[in-house]
Amino acid sequence: MKLHIEDTLTKELPADPILENTRRQVEKACFSFVTPKQTAKPELLHVSSEMLKNIGLTIEESQSEAFLKVFTGNAVLPNTKPYAMCYGGHQFGNWAGQLGDGRAINLAEVEHNNKHWALQLKGAGETPYSRTADGLAVLRSSIREYLCSEAMHHLGVPTTRALSLALSGDQVLRDVLYNGNPEYEKGAIVCRVSPSFLRFGNYEIFAARQDFKTLKLLVDYTINHFFSDLGEPSKETYLVFFKEVAQRTLDMIIHWQRVGFVHGVMNTDNMSILGLTIDYGPYGWLEGFDFGWTPNTTDRQHKRYRYGNQPNIGLWNLYKLANALYPLIEDEETLKGVLDAYKSDFDMKSLAMMRSKLGLEVEGVSDALLVQDLEANLLLTETDMTIFFRKLSDFDNKKPSEGLEIVENAFYVPTEISEDIQQKWASWFQKYSERLAQEKINSIERKEKMNSVNPKYVLRNYMTQLAIDDADKGDYKLIDGLFQMLKKPYDEQPEQEKWFAKRPDWARHKVGCSMLSCSS
Repeated sequence: MKLHIEDTLTKELPADPILENTRRQVEKACFSFVTPKQTAKPELLHVSSEMLKNIGLTIEESQSEAFLKVFTGNAVLPNTKPYAMCYGGHQFGNWAGQLGDGRAINLAEVEHNNKHWALQLKGAGETPYSRTADGLAVLRSSIREYLCSEAMHHLGVPTTRALSLALSGDQVLRDVLYNGNPEYEKGAIVCRVSPSFLRFGNYEIFAARQDFKTLKLLVDYTINHFFSDLGEPSKETYLVFFKEVAQRTLDMIIHWQRVGFVHGVMNTDNMSILGLTIDYGPYGWLEGFDFGWTPNTTDRQHKRYRYGNQPNIGLWNLYKLANALYPLIEDEETLKGVLDAYKSDFDMKSLAMMRSKLGLEVEGVSDALLVQDLEANLLLTETDMTIFFRKLSDFDNKKPSEGLEIVENAFYVPTEISEDIQQKWASWFQKYSERLAQEKINSIERKEKMNSVNPKYVLRNYMTQLAIDDADKGDYKLIDGLFQMLKKPYDEQPEQEKWFAKRPDWARHKVGCSMLSCSS
């Protein structure tokens, strides 16, 4: 098994001089060397052939004993030293101090076809940053991360990727409901892949400690390797760098809103500096369209990370990053200008995104109002977001009276569609029909374009839960079934039609299907 190792982070940034794997505050260092935990009986469950190719490996190599050992933490790649990164973060709005890679261990960085990838095991054991946790992961959370990161990529959402999913052969103790009844579950390990796993929190920790020397080293490293087109590191470049991060963050969140994805834990330590979706914990896709929905049990009371608030939280997190970078930039006005631009850019990009979902290419003066009226209607009764927008492409603007009939499968409780609700929909479809008449493309082209941004298949939580339930019994077929289907989320795939359906009633309040904990 040959990989082209090209480690940069461990060679260019300061390491923790202490080599013992003990919980501690790590000062003036960006990472700590750490060895993954040996596991009892590793077993590979699934590998992404696309990611294998991306890092320069073949299917045959992935079936080797060497691959199994490396990607379950039982062997270390030659000439590499695994490590865990040091970072802090704001969790649910409060500064939490040092956090770091508590259950993630970075194996190495590889180069292939002029692309750079960092390989990271999640669930491979304790690190100096594990605090009171065991650094391990269970099968259910690992299946969720493995399937979701790849599903998001094929939806066109910027994301970290996944290479492999494996059982460790160990049992891991977890309290799934946080109700004081922990049970043993199958341990598992996911290999995550990304150009970099740097987060806002990596920069915040040094600013909080007033360690501006290490902060500068880290920012310079980030620019040199991941934003080199911005120029040599300097005060001016730091500003442009921040502007670029803000733009990427906004673009990522617009994509989340487009497909109805809710991250669930937008803490600053879960925000990628590259604008990638990172850390798949209690995430979910909207079933019923609802600005107030959050998949996170921990967030149930205040709903800080609800669907409708994700753009605001992106901005809040960028404020924290701006504060962290300020000592290097010392230009409050320009930083503030970047943050102000995020707000106006969001309004503009959000409207453009909604236009695309509605099949509108010409910019109409009343489009914002049309979108507002649509969103108000979607809230009148529980309406499945994915099904509604997908079916909307079948709308014939010459027959506005048939609009409601076209989308009726999106309603969870059809008996709730009162006369008043029918009239509101009739009024909206009439306006939509008139608006479509201003467009230059024909209905066939419009349907094609709408179906390229409104997915037919998304990874609903109940679908993952079915795969998890099967996997707990030793049946891993559904993992591959969902994995293959989610590679083509915009295609019709008639053989997968059963997944183009509203969440079943049994899943409405079932653990793992509606709300999830941070251990999910």
